[in-house]
Amino acid sequence: MSAAISPGAAQFEGASPVDKPLVPEVGVVFMAPEPWSALGSSRFHVAHWMSHIFRVVWVNPARPWRDVVWGRDHRLLSGTAGLCPPPSPVMVYEPQPWLPLFHRPRWLANLTFDLRVRRARRLLRDAGCTTIALHVCRPALARAPRSARFAATLYHIDDEYSFSEREVPVGEDERRLIESVDQVIVHSPGLMAKKGHVNRRTAMIPNGVNYAAYAAPRPEPEDLAPIPHPRIGYTGLLKQQLDWTLIETLVNRRPGWSFVFVGPVGKHEGITERVAALGRRANVHLLGVKSVDDLPSYVQHFDVCLLPYRVTPYTSYIYPLKLHEYLASGKPVVGSRIQSLEPMAGVIELAETVDGWEVAIARSLETGARSLERVTTRRAVAQLHDWRYLVARLALLLADRLGEPVASRVREGLADPKSVTGGRVP
Repeated sequence: MSAAISPGAAQFEGASPVDKPLVPEVGVVFMAPEPWSALGSSRFHVAHWMSHIFRVVWVNPARPWRDVVWGRDHRLLSGTAGLCPPPSPVMVYEPQPWLPLFHRPRWLANLTFDLRVRRARRLLRDAGCTTIALHVCRPALARAPRSARFAATLYHIDDEYSFSEREVPVGEDERRLIESVDQVIVHSPGLMAKKGHVNRRTAMIPNGVNYAAYAAPRPEPEDLAPIPHPRIGYTGLLKQQLDWTLIETLVNRRPGWSFVFVGPVGKHEGITERVAALGRRANVHLLGVKSVDDLPSYVQHFDVCLLPYRVTPYTSYIYPLKLHEYLASGKPVVGSRIQSLEPMAGVIELAETVDGWEVAIARSLETGARSLERVTTRRAVAQLHDWRYLVARLALLLADRLGEPVASRVREGLADPKSVTGGRVP
């Protein structure tokens, strides 16, 4: 096996070990903006569960040429160095040092990009794949469909990549990519409304949850145990899209509530200082980065889970990854009135003003919010969004683009009770 490729050894909790995927002759080159890591992005989950259906090679980003020359690891700057992903059937292609990232001259940047894509594709050929598709996750990777021959191409839009706080039109590069691929996936109603008309083969598949991991009881983490109840918790990146003014006001108003934040601090302007100031409050607890395997233990021992987003044009396009993770734990959830959360109004509490948030959290701490009926309802919604079923839907769409006999193989295989979906065909 090439030194540039590394496989996982087993599966996430809730997955049965697999010797080979459902349709091993089909491979997918999976191109994302970050290295394969334990940070738990939606792309990570999609690739993992897709690898139970097709062979998958995740292409790690190339190191910038200056880092190669000077022996620096760019992952140290991004915070992913040393974080080991959970075992998975996904194969990971690490670009060779002689194929670093160039920006100029353009011909060299294109040449090295194309060679990286072709080498990832070759790994699938060497693994026995006779049909190879491409899965791209960012407009910056728009060259990939032209870098090699693929039986089908898919563009997965899991964010509004302008990251703009004001409304902006679809960029020309992204529009061309959407138009050129065989299948487009978006993850929120807002993105569907904005970009779904560009390519008629566009489907909405929301973010999901590794249901088994979040629903199965877990012991209380050692660093969470000393924190008094009630625990008002948030997991994820501490970023500028959160409503820090709201959070600070609630912390001041409710000194008897413990506000727990589990996750890294974003590098957005002013966020580090605000988080540090909050961390000096007696009722605020910053527990830092945890592995994707450990996160369910924290959520399960919160009393209320928060989705405290600012309502902006950008957040109208998001679909919080943690929504169904919270629901799978059975815990009450309070969120902002952003577009993707509005349909959940009967399952979670939605709030707008500070007073509304305070009342909603207090109501969620009442005994009735923790009743068996309410817990069962939350978990039932989360179970419908189990990653294995959502990714099976994606795989069926991709299989349709690949045509027969792949489409029939995938559909018949998923109907098998021993398949990743337990015989449930989406």
